[in-house]
Formats: sequence, C-alpha cells, structure tokens
Amino acid sequence: MPEIRNYTVNFGPQHPAAHGVLRLVLEMDGEVVQRADPHVGLLHRATEKLAEYKIYNQSIPYMDRLDYVSMMVNEHAYVLAIEKLLGIEAPIRAQYIRVMFDEITRLLNHLMWLGTHALDVGAMTMFLYCFREREDLMDMYEAVSGARMHAAYYRPGGVYRDLPDSMPKYTETKYRDKDEVRRMNANREGSLLDFIWDFTERFPGYVDEYETLLTDNRIWKQRTVGIGVVSPERALQLGFTGPMLRGSGIEWDLRKKQPYEVYDRLDFQVPIGVNGDCYDRYLVRVEEMRQSNRIIRQCVEWLRKHPGPVMLENHKVTPPSREEMKSEMEALIHHFKLFTEGYVLPEGEAYAAVEHPKGEFGIYLVSDGANKPYRLKIRPPGFIHLAAMDEMARGHMLADVVAIIGTMDIVFGEIDR
Repeated sequence: MPEIRNYTVNFGPQHPAAHGVLRLVLEMDGEVVQRADPHVGLLHRATEKLAEYKIYNQSIPYMDRLDYVSMMVNEHAYVLAIEKLLGIEAPIRAQYIRVMFDEITRLLNHLMWLGTHALDVGAMTMFLYCFREREDLMDMYEAVSGARMHAAYYRPGGVYRDLPDSMPKYTETKYRDKDEVRRMNANREGSLLDFIWDFTERFPGYVDEYETLLTDNRIWKQRTVGIGVVSPERALQLGFTGPMLRGSGIEWDLRKKQPYEVYDRLDFQVPIGVNGDCYDRYLVRVEEMRQSNRIIRQCVEWLRKHPGPVMLENHKVTPPSREEMKSEMEALIHHFKLFTEGYVLPEGEAYAAVEHPKGEFGIYLVSDGANKPYRLKIRPPGFIHLAAMDEMARGHMLADVVAIIGTMDIVFGEIDR
C-alpha cells in the first residue's frame, strides 16, 4: 500500500476558482481536507476608513466597489442609513425604481454566480449563456446611470434622475450591415421600461435553458448533492443569511420579514431548500431569479402608470435641477454648498440592512453632527459565510472545496472592505 502523506496546500490567492484574492491554507490528508484556513486581507481597500474623510454623498461610489457584482444594492443600504438619520423618505416613484434596480442587480449577481460556479465545477457553456443575459442587464444600468458597473445612481432623497425615454442603439459598421443592426435594435425602439419589459418576457425561457443544462445533469448532481451540508440550526448559529440560510430550510428574507421601500406591496415568494447542501442552494438561487423577474414586471407596470418626482425637493439634501441652478441665485448657492460641504446629519446612529443577493448587507452609521460619518461599519454577508469554510469543507475532497467556494458566492470586495 502506498503511504498517504499529509500536505499543507496553498489554494490561491490567484487560483481561478477563488473568486477574488482568497488564500486558503488547506491541511490535507491525501485528497481529504482536514482543515481549511481562509487568509483574508490581501485586497483590503479601507472603505470604512475612507468614508470618515469624505462628505456623505462622496462615499456612494465606494459602495459600488464593495461587492462589485451587486452594485446598486450596496448603495441602497448606505442611502437608507443616511435617510434614517435625516428622517426623510424618497418619493414613491423613486422607491419603485430602487426596488426594480435592486432586483435587476439580483439577476446580475445570480447570473455571475451561476456562470462561474458551473465553470469551476467544469461546465463551460453556462458561463457563456449567463453572460449573454448580463449584457442586457448591464445596458439597463448604462441607460440609467451612464456606467455599466459602478452606477452611483441612488442618492439620499431619491435617485439621480428619472428613467430615460430612449435606449442607446447599435449602429452600422463594416462588420454589421443594415439588416443585422435593425434586428439587434428591435427591442431598443422604445423607452428603458419597454426594454426591461421585453427582457422579462424572454428571461424565464433563459432560466429554463439553464435548468435543462444543470438541474438533472448527472455530473452536476454528483459534484453538488451532499456537499457542504449545513443544518438549519448550525446555519443560524454561524450567522448565515440570504440563499445560504434559505438553502438550509429557514425562510428568512428581509424583503418579507422587515420590508423596506415598497416590497410589502409586491407579490413574490421566498424559495427555501431542504437538505442544506450545494445543490439546494443552487435551486434556491435559480428560483430567486424567477421571483426577481416577477418583481421587476410588477415595478414596470406601476412605473408606466405613475409618473412623478424621483428626488425630494429639499435642496439642503438634494441638488436643484440644472435649469434652476442656471437661472436662480439661491439654487446656485444650494448646489455649490451641497457639492462642496455636503449636508450635516444629526448626532446619532442608524443601522440599515437590505436583502442583498448574497444575504443581509448592513450599514451601521454613526454621526457626530458633522458633514462626514464619525464611523461607518459594513456588515457584509460574504465575510460571515467565508468564516464557515473550515466547517463546511472538513472531510471533503480537494475538488469539493471548489464547489463550496462557488456555493458561497464569494466576492472579495465586500469581504476585505
């Protein structure tokens, strides 16, 4: 018999399956993991410290860069914390826009997760399919904010601007003739809402395609069923949230349990798993995509019928319109003071949490009455999940570590902050 030796293996930080700069130190007994020790801090960007030196509005773009596949949801928690301390509420149209883009962001996140998780486990096609749909969703981001990723679109008191009436179109080039351009622009002839509606019509069919490829796939099930099992009690003790908790069978979703914005007016279900393994968490996230599609459709229907302001008229917090700023002295002063000094939050503290695609994303904000935060603490979902890496991987094979990292949906921007 060949003797089995114990190894200490470095997994990462530049490992293709590490989803960011994750360094795992694995103690192996042959192929079996005895201990998994995650080393974090290799990406640390000091977001929480930087926020203490910036006026409140200047920290919004930092939020996009935390979990860089769930951009607007991060902004949402930060903006809600500021609104809580100011005692203000965004106009109802702005709330619907925020909820709609939260769910568009959930699709962006879950598509990235599904594509990369399947790629890690060995399925190449999924990645290409998922990125095909992400392209349309990125176009929605770009139409509304001008950026495909780091949008900085949510503001305290509403959103930066209303939804555009037209979509950017493809143009003819030497590689694309008139007929092809016409075909590519077919769903871009109307407004952004028309484009989103067209996407929601097509999307359930795409999810069916993903399920055809994976759900009953023998290899996929061999790699995910019974891997990384977490019991419901243990999931609660470890502080799991989001799909990691719901995959273990606990129905906890902030959109239902602690509704914010207009979630209590919308009709959707919260999917939960049974076995708490990688496969159940996959099924939960796939069903979440279908439910997000439902929510987006309800938001589009409401937004089509109800025009209105998307920003509060309180110019101590929100900027005046360009037209006012160019014609009225008082508006110019408001604009100048808002973008140089910012606004002051009353002394106190606030915690605002949103149902982020990965779990509970919270912002704890402490104000000492200045125009900058005294302290900002971010509660990222991924950090708590990564802490369970050792427990979930112990006794599994080295190849299963890859599936477990995938099922956690790790993005390092929020973990290292």
